[in-house]
Amino acid sequence: MVFSSPLFLFYFLPGFLLLYFLAPQRLKNPVALLASLGFYAWGGLHFLGLFLVSVVVNFGLIYFMSATAVRSKQRVYLVMSIVVNVGMLFYFKYANFFLENVGAVSQSMGGRALTWEKVVLPIGISFFTFEKLTYTIDVYRGVNKPLKSFWDFLLYIMLFPKMIAGPIVRFHEIAGQLTDRSAFDTVDQKLAGLFRFVLGLAKKVLIANVLGEQADHVFGLKPAELTPLLAWLGALAYTFQIYFDFSGYSDMAIGLGRLMGFQFPENFNNPYVARSITEFWQRWHITLGRWMRDYLYIPLGGNRVAPSRLYINLWTVFILSGFWHGAAWNFIAWGAYHGFFLILDRLFLLRLYQRLGVLSIVPTFLVTVVGWVLFRAETLAGALAYTAHLLGQPASAPAALPPFTREFWATLGLAGLGAFAAAVPAVEQLELATLARSHFGWRSAAGLTLATALLLLLSASYVVGNAFNPFIYFRF
Repeated sequence: MVFSSPLFLFYFLPGFLLLYFLAPQRLKNPVALLASLGFYAWGGLHFLGLFLVSVVVNFGLIYFMSATAVRSKQRVYLVMSIVVNVGMLFYFKYANFFLENVGAVSQSMGGRALTWEKVVLPIGISFFTFEKLTYTIDVYRGVNKPLKSFWDFLLYIMLFPKMIAGPIVRFHEIAGQLTDRSAFDTVDQKLAGLFRFVLGLAKKVLIANVLGEQADHVFGLKPAELTPLLAWLGALAYTFQIYFDFSGYSDMAIGLGRLMGFQFPENFNNPYVARSITEFWQRWHITLGRWMRDYLYIPLGGNRVAPSRLYINLWTVFILSGFWHGAAWNFIAWGAYHGFFLILDRLFLLRLYQRLGVLSIVPTFLVTVVGWVLFRAETLAGALAYTAHLLGQPASAPAALPPFTREFWATLGLAGLGAFAAAVPAVEQLELATLARSHFGWRSAAGLTLATALLLLLSASYVVGNAFNPFIYFRF
């Protein structure tokens, strides 16, 4: 169930909020848990049992780990939990990839093709696997004590606003809120949460969806039909689509959390105004970047190792990040591509960008756009062919230009304005202050209510009148 679908907007969400707000304090968690189970079951009922078993196993392992003071035994339970979670992720997400590649190698050497029944990917498995690992590792490290209630643990993993596509919420970030959210149970918090949800909805349906239709058309063309101009228009459309789609979803998740009294971490901070790829990853999918840093990069040695080893660690982490996004060679190449530019940043690019000042946004953005081609293309070969046209290769059989409507051009302009306005420091500070605000005077509250109502009306009208409503990160 996608947040921008009519089913969620007009039926599930109003019904849930009514029950949740009417429920006494002691029943709010059960209401949220039942809603989360129903939300997941709607899109993946046949996986719900397996998912619940994995949560039970994790809770049991953590219980036994916390019950012993012997560090070596705790480490055994930690390893068992990691193996269970990574094993599930590997089987469901990567078994097809590895068997297809092994089969291709076997056939190239004259062997027989491998027969395999395709494994279906459970919804949101990448995100809730990371959160189960986070819980286990943080308890092992002593960051937080384990929850005593299995139901609270299940709610932490299954909480529907963040379950499908994050943000990746670490256990210690909401540990106290799982049992007591009274500090955030205010009218102002609910108003701020509703505005944040509607803002994300508008970013998704009014910008990302409009640009996504044209991006799909261009990326669906044969390489011979692509002109450099058309290739750049398609790449730019997708660049803005994925940002407003994914950041819009994060806004909706954060807003829903605030409506319920949860304070989720921010996941995006104007990534296209970054002045280097290093800064880009401090602004894009922030919770994933922090997870990779704290649970992969630092355990590999972080910045405390020799430069050559540091570069290998950086590349390793970003190749794994690419592979986490999708089981295909183009995702691995996308991760390696970003890792390569992170290494160049440390070698010399950061010093060059300092001389360029604010102009360094331009080369950083261009590097990012080319990277998104690797991410969007169906295959690595298709991505390389598309990139060749970005670099000027003419079309051998040019396609007729698609009907780029006024709506598309206006939306592209609006997307550019929204993505780059924060290059002005005062604009970025105002935006961050507005999103973080949780106390309002009556004038501010009235203005925010009016803005929320207008955006909701526009967004709901689009949802009802348009069938095109993809969600890019749904498959991850």
